Amino acid sequence: MSKQLPSEHTGVVSKSETRTKRPPLFKVLMHNDDYTTMEFVVEMLEGIFRKSASEANQIMLNIHFKGVGTCGIYPFEIAETKVDQVHALARAEGFPLRCSFEQT
Repeated sequence: MSKQLPSEHTGVVSKSETRTKRPPLFKVLMHNDDYTTMEFVVEMLEGIFRKSASEANQIMLNIHFKGVGTCGIYPFEIAETKVDQVHALARAEGFPLRCSFEQT
């Protein structure tokens, strides 16, 4: 015995797709200063931003010669956290190292 659906349920069912929107991304920037050592900048790039030694050195040289360097591109919360981590570690070591982030 087959069960029939009520008449309101016998129409064509269309499948609607909902696409989630990707979160905006933010570029984390590290700024040059006259006091923070190059070694400390490389440590931050390797430790916080997970850069290889060669990548970290290249970014550090950009920061040194151009005044600013891009450390990575992340969603807002991650970018904010990484900037906060750099500031906390720099202050603990007595460096005025500054990081910022901007929407890409």
